[in-house]
Amino acid sequence: MRIIKYLFLLLLLSLVALTIFIATQKGIFTVVSSKVIKSPKATVFNYVNDYKNWEQFSSWITADKNIKLSYSPTTAGKGSTLSWDGINNSGNIQTLYTKGNDSIVQKMDFNGTSSDVTWHFKDTLGGTKITWKSKGKMDFLLKVNSFLNGGTQNSLTKVYDKCLANLDKALNFENNTFDVKVDGVVKKLGTFYLRQSFTSKISDITRNANVIFPKILAFCEQNNIVLNGKPFIIYHTYDLDHDLTKVSFCIPIKDEIFTSEGSDIISAKLIPFEAVKTTLTGNYTYKEKASDKSLEYFTTNKIIADSTFSHLEIFAIGKKETKSPSKWRTEIYYPIKPKVVPTAYKRVVKDSLTPAPAPTTIKNEEHSEF
Repeated sequence: MRIIKYLFLLLLLSLVALTIFIATQKGIFTVVSSKVIKSPKATVFNYVNDYKNWEQFSSWITADKNIKLSYSPTTAGKGSTLSWDGINNSGNIQTLYTKGNDSIVQKMDFNGTSSDVTWHFKDTLGGTKITWKSKGKMDFLLKVNSFLNGGTQNSLTKVYDKCLANLDKALNFENNTFDVKVDGVVKKLGTFYLRQSFTSKISDITRNANVIFPKILAFCEQNNIVLNGKPFIIYHTYDLDHDLTKVSFCIPIKDEIFTSEGSDIISAKLIPFEAVKTTLTGNYTYKEKASDKSLEYFTTNKIIADSTFSHLEIFAIGKKETKSPSKWRTEIYYPIKPKVVPTAYKRVVKDSLTPAPAPTTIKNEEHSEF
């Protein structure tokens, strides 16, 4: 009996000693995990920057089928948030700011432990080198978990490494599977729409769209404005050499309205026009592939582009409809010059000196605002 008591006392003393040892360990931790992702930098950045994609690669989310996720109205960029509540894990993360397609800075709370998180994206041979770094202060439970798993660096690095492996797998298929089809010359129908216009870097279009479209949609909801289709972008100018475009982010609406003076959201009307239509199925980052095929079609068929504006893109199927980028569909319309249709010449009566009228060009009664 005494031996059992001694053993129990020894076990108790060992547990107390272990507890004191764990509690007195350094509470500051820094975890860094890196991987080369076989996708373009802009693609990787945009995927990570949008919290809607995190359930596809975050190991603590994919491991819990019953986990509950909550998102802010805008899921990408500065101010966006993601919260989760599962069987073993709960927490939240917020994006503080981003820098181009190069970095993301976040604040994360994971099971009560707060940390500063940074992501860095760098072009490299074979894809994009992504570096995920987290720095924070451990609570007692995290210290215990760290001790049992060979240290914080070891335990959290395993989590981060698994997340990055999931990210590479998801992006490898979803963002590298695409198709471009030139549908030919079509008549693009018109519509009333609300827009916000400014000059932007071409490389920032996706990030700006994630901010502007929700803003205009919220305006429509607040004012009971009936929508009339999918969001679209009008590129008034498109300068690849300088990575600049004058652009309008547009939401089609059923009826014409008038916004108040000074508002950055403006009402306008899209006039029907003829265009070469090209359909991109897959990630939006392959838009330049669609542009190349369209240019080839213009050249082969000797079609003259209309310079009133560069092109128009409709997001027919996007991340709102499906989380799989390989299934996204973007319809791109490149305006063409209206055909010159000659009128019939009058038959000349024998010995008459009256000449037939000259050919005339049919003109549209309404002119586009672009």
